[in-house]
Amino acid sequence: MKKRILLLAGGQSGEHEVSLMSARSVLNALPRDQFDVTPVVISKQGRWLPPTETQRALESGEAPTGGDLVLHRAASAEGYDAVFPLLHGPMGEDGTVQGLLTLAGIPFVGSGVLGSAVSMDKIMTKQVLASAGIPQVAWALAVRREWQQDPDTVRERAAALGYPLFVKPANLGSSVGISKVARPEDLDGALNLAFSLDRRVILEAMTAHKPREVEVGILGNDAPIASPVGELRFDADFYDYETKYTEGRATMHIPAPLPADVAEQVRTLALRAFRALDCAGLARVDFFYVEETGELLLNEVNTMPGFTTTSMYPKLFEAAGLSYSALVTRLVELALEDR
Repeated sequence: MKKRILLLAGGQSGEHEVSLMSARSVLNALPRDQFDVTPVVISKQGRWLPPTETQRALESGEAPTGGDLVLHRAASAEGYDAVFPLLHGPMGEDGTVQGLLTLAGIPFVGSGVLGSAVSMDKIMTKQVLASAGIPQVAWALAVRREWQQDPDTVRERAAALGYPLFVKPANLGSSVGISKVARPEDLDGALNLAFSLDRRVILEAMTAHKPREVEVGILGNDAPIASPVGELRFDADFYDYETKYTEGRATMHIPAPLPADVAEQVRTLALRAFRALDCAGLARVDFFYVEETGELLLNEVNTMPGFTTTSMYPKLFEAAGLSYSALVTRLVELALEDR
């Protein structure tokens, strides 16, 4: 008998459009002889769209307003064998939807509440990974109220890290709200932008030499496996939103041209991070590799990475011999495992 799958897409984050692109690819790839798939798009206002408007949103890449409240529609998900919450960023990848589905008793693809929430929050991620002994860049925390009441302390914290540095909202993905700050006089504007998007902001030091950006995919629950390592190269000062989603601005190299011992270290550290954060199903783990010093620094963990047929995560496993269709099928199988 076919498994009934509810595919959620869209959502309230700034990655709404990316989610719709991912959902179109997954919808086309899940084998129809094994799965009966029902897509539902969640609008930017947090409402679940009916079938006709869902189809229109998937085709156009933009969701209209209207629809039912998420909580009103959650109960209707009980008739499904599993949910594929293909939602990126806040209100989707951060444990909120995972908590809703857990309460409803419905299996779902990806990490649970804890793994999703901790991995989405860059500050919590860094604290957990530091306790696990996983190397990272130097960083500091700033909170919106502190910035409003005592800005000089925040400026001093940034100065201690040194310039240039990065300013990032703690809970956004796809490089939304991130600024590279080259001079102290540019710090205030970067902080104001980040604080307009999140009440907690992270300041990150830059490495002495420009690092290479390498990524690895993880697949599995309690016995996860790591993909080959890939490298991103791009024509920009850093990997910002425009560079990520403008065709031709970035290229993937799979496998990454790395020494064998470095590639193995990437895979080992990624698996350690996956377990330390209590992730499940899938994740893409991103690193900085400083070739001049040999440093390997974990940048971030994405528990629901971009999932178009040309996205890095599926391409990494394609290099391991797992087709896109086989990959999404395996993810649903992992969701149905006891865990």
